[in-house]
Amino acid sequence: MSKTAQAFRTISEVSDELDVPKHVLRFWELKFPQIKPMKRGGGRRYYRPEDLELLSGIRHLLHAEAYTIKGVQKILREKGVDAVKAAPEGTAIKSDETVPRGKTAKGRVAARGSATAKVATSAGKARGIEPIAMPPGAAKAVEQAIAELKACRALLSQSPESANENAAKPAPARRARRQA
Repeated sequence: MSKTAQAFRTISEVSDELDVPKHVLRFWELKFPQIKPMKRGGGRRYYRPEDLELLSGIRHLLHAEAYTIKGVQKILREKGVDAVKAAPEGTAIKSDETVPRGKTAKGRVAARGSATAKVATSAGKARGIEPIAMPPGAAKAVEQAIAELKACRALLSQSPESANENAAKPAPARRARRQA
Protein backbone atom coordinates (compact mmCIF):
# COMPACT_ATOMS: atom_id res chain seq x y z
CA MET A 1 0.00 0.00 0.00
CA SER A 2 1.65 3.27 -1.09
CA LYS A 3 1.18 6.62 0.62
CA THR A 4 -0.37 9.71 -0.89
CA ALA A 5 1.83 12.64 -1.86
CA GLN A 6 0.70 14.60 1.22
CA ALA A 7 1.40 11.80 3.73
CA PHE A 8 4.23 12.06 6.21
CA ARG A 9 7.20 9.77 5.66
CA THR A 10 9.52 8.01 8.08
CA ILE A 11 13.28 8.32 7.77
CA SER A 12 13.42 4.83 6.25
CA GLU A 13 10.93 5.77 3.54
CA VAL A 14 12.78 9.01 2.76
CA SER A 15 16.08 7.15 2.73
CA ASP A 16 14.73 4.63 0.21
CA GLU A 17 13.03 7.27 -1.93
CA LEU A 18 16.10 9.53 -2.20
CA ASP A 19 18.64 6.69 -2.18
CA VAL A 20 20.50 8.33 0.70
CA PRO A 21 21.51 6.48 3.88
CA LYS A 22 19.63 7.35 7.07
CA HIS A 23 22.76 8.58 8.82
CA VAL A 24 23.32 11.08 6.00
CA LEU A 25 19.78 12.43 6.42
CA ARG A 26 20.45 12.89 10.15
CA PHE A 27 23.76 14.62 9.33
CA TRP A 28 22.02 16.97 6.89
CA GLU A 29 19.58 17.92 9.66
CA LEU A 30 22.57 19.14 11.66
CA LYS A 31 24.09 21.06 8.74
CA PHE A 32 20.87 22.52 7.30
CA PRO A 33 18.58 23.99 9.98
CA GLN A 34 15.89 24.40 7.30
CA ILE A 35 15.26 20.63 7.50
CA LYS A 36 12.85 20.23 10.40
CA PRO A 37 11.08 16.89 10.50
CA MET A 38 8.43 16.39 13.14
CA LYS A 39 9.65 14.24 16.01
CA ARG A 40 7.30 12.10 18.04
CA GLY A 41 7.91 10.46 21.37
CA GLY A 42 11.06 8.41 21.29
CA GLY A 43 12.62 10.69 18.66
CA ARG A 44 11.00 9.06 15.62
CA ARG A 45 11.15 11.42 12.64
CA TYR A 46 8.27 12.17 10.30
CA TYR A 47 9.09 14.14 7.17
CA ARG A 48 6.51 16.44 5.56
CA PRO A 49 6.24 16.67 1.77
CA GLU A 50 8.04 20.07 1.96
CA ASP A 51 10.92 18.42 3.85
CA LEU A 52 11.13 15.77 1.15
CA GLU A 53 11.31 18.44 -1.58
CA LEU A 54 14.08 20.27 0.28
CA LEU A 55 16.03 17.06 0.89
CA SER A 56 15.69 16.16 -2.79
CA GLY A 57 17.08 19.57 -3.76
CA ILE A 58 19.98 19.29 -1.32
CA ARG A 59 20.78 15.81 -2.60
CA HIS A 60 20.74 17.05 -6.19
CA LEU A 61 23.06 19.97 -5.45
CA LEU A 62 25.50 17.88 -3.42
CA HIS A 63 25.59 14.77 -5.58
CA ALA A 64 24.70 15.81 -9.15
CA GLU A 65 25.92 19.42 -9.19
CA ALA A 66 28.97 18.76 -6.96
CA TYR A 67 28.34 21.61 -4.53
CA THR A 68 29.92 21.49 -1.10
CA ILE A 69 27.83 21.61 2.05
CA LYS A 70 29.00 25.20 2.58
CA GLY A 71 27.96 26.03 -0.98
CA VAL A 72 24.45 24.68 -0.42
CA GLN A 73 24.25 26.51 2.92
CA LYS A 74 25.16 29.71 1.09
CA ILE A 75 22.44 29.11 -1.52
CA LEU A 76 19.91 28.54 1.25
CA ARG A 77 20.98 31.77 2.96
CA GLU A 78 21.06 33.92 -0.17
CA LYS A 79 18.39 32.44 -2.42
CA GLY A 80 16.14 30.66 0.05
CA VAL A 81 14.56 27.25 0.41
CA ASP A 82 12.49 27.57 -2.77
CA ALA A 83 15.64 27.83 -4.94
CA VAL A 84 16.98 24.58 -3.49
CA LYS A 85 13.61 22.83 -3.82
CA ALA A 86 13.52 23.76 -7.52
CA ALA A 87 17.09 22.51 -8.21
CA PRO A 88 16.25 18.88 -9.16
CA GLU A 89 13.60 20.04 -11.62
CA GLY A 90 16.27 21.56 -13.83
CA THR A 91 16.09 25.11 -12.56
CA ALA A 92 19.73 26.09 -12.62
CA ILE A 93 21.04 28.13 -9.73
CA LYS A 94 23.19 30.79 -11.36
CA SER A 95 25.27 33.06 -9.22
CA ASP A 96 28.82 34.33 -9.38
CA GLU A 97 29.07 33.99 -5.61
CA THR A 98 27.87 30.39 -5.36
CA VAL A 99 30.09 28.00 -7.25
CA PRO A 100 30.44 24.21 -7.28
CA ARG A 101 33.74 22.97 -5.86
CA GLY A 102 36.73 23.17 -8.17
CA LYS A 103 35.28 25.77 -10.50
CA THR A 104 35.66 29.51 -10.87
CA ALA A 105 32.74 31.92 -10.89
CA LYS A 106 32.57 31.69 -14.67
CA GLY A 107 32.29 27.89 -14.62
CA ARG A 108 35.85 27.16 -15.72
CA VAL A 109 38.41 25.16 -13.84
CA ALA A 110 40.74 27.42 -11.91
CA ALA A 111 44.22 27.45 -13.44
CA ARG A 112 47.38 27.83 -11.37
CA GLY A 113 49.63 29.65 -13.79
CA SER A 114 50.07 29.25 -17.52
CA ALA A 115 52.10 26.03 -17.52
CA THR A 116 49.67 23.66 -15.87
CA ALA A 117 48.62 20.20 -16.92
CA LYS A 118 44.94 19.30 -16.84
CA VAL A 119 44.12 15.81 -15.65
CA ALA A 120 40.73 14.11 -15.55
CA THR A 121 39.69 10.53 -15.32
CA SER A 122 37.28 9.02 -17.79
CA ALA A 123 34.87 8.44 -14.90
CA GLY A 124 35.03 12.13 -14.04
CA LYS A 125 34.35 13.14 -17.62
CA ALA A 126 31.37 10.77 -17.74
CA ARG A 127 29.92 12.48 -14.66
CA GLY A 128 30.45 15.91 -16.19
CA ILE A 129 33.36 16.88 -13.95
CA GLU A 130 35.88 19.13 -15.60
CA PRO A 131 39.61 18.38 -15.40
CA ILE A 132 41.52 19.85 -12.49
CA ALA A 133 44.57 22.04 -12.93
CA MET A 134 47.84 20.50 -11.73
CA PRO A 135 51.38 21.81 -11.57
CA PRO A 136 53.77 20.54 -14.25
CA GLY A 137 55.10 17.07 -13.47
CA ALA A 138 52.27 16.19 -11.12
CA ALA A 139 50.33 14.52 -13.92
CA LYS A 140 53.22 12.11 -14.50
CA ALA A 141 53.39 11.28 -10.79
CA VAL A 142 49.64 10.58 -10.75
CA GLU A 143 49.95 8.34 -13.81
CA GLN A 144 52.80 6.41 -12.13
CA ALA A 145 50.74 5.96 -8.98
CA ILE A 146 47.82 4.67 -11.03
CA ALA A 147 50.10 2.20 -12.82
CA GLU A 148 51.42 0.94 -9.46
CA LEU A 149 47.88 0.54 -8.13
CA LYS A 150 46.90 -1.44 -11.23
CA ALA A 151 49.91 -3.72 -10.70
CA CYS A 152 48.84 -4.23 -7.06
CA ARG A 153 45.31 -5.04 -8.17
CA ALA A 154 46.67 -7.61 -10.64
CA LEU A 155 48.70 -9.26 -7.86
CA LEU A 156 45.73 -9.34 -5.52
CA SER A 157 43.45 -10.81 -8.15
CA GLN A 158 45.76 -13.78 -8.80
CA SER A 159 44.54 -17.19 -7.73
CA PRO A 160 45.56 -18.26 -4.20
CA GLU A 161 47.82 -21.04 -5.53
CA SER A 162 49.88 -18.75 -7.76
CA ALA A 163 50.04 -16.10 -5.02
CA ASN A 164 51.43 -18.71 -2.57
CA GLU A 165 54.03 -19.83 -5.13
CA ASN A 166 55.17 -16.24 -5.64
CA ALA A 167 55.34 -15.65 -1.88
CA ALA A 168 57.39 -18.82 -1.32
CA LYS A 169 60.12 -17.69 -3.74
CA PRO A 170 62.32 -15.08 -2.09
CA ALA A 171 63.08 -12.09 -4.23
CA PRO A 172 66.68 -11.83 -5.54
CA ALA A 173 67.22 -8.67 -3.48
CA ARG A 174 66.30 -10.55 -0.29
CA ARG A 175 68.84 -13.32 -0.97
CA ALA A 176 71.56 -10.77 -1.56
CA ARG A 177 70.86 -9.10 1.78
CA ARG A 178 70.86 -12.43 3.65
CA GLN A 179 74.27 -13.43 2.25
CA ALA A 180 75.83 -10.09 3.06
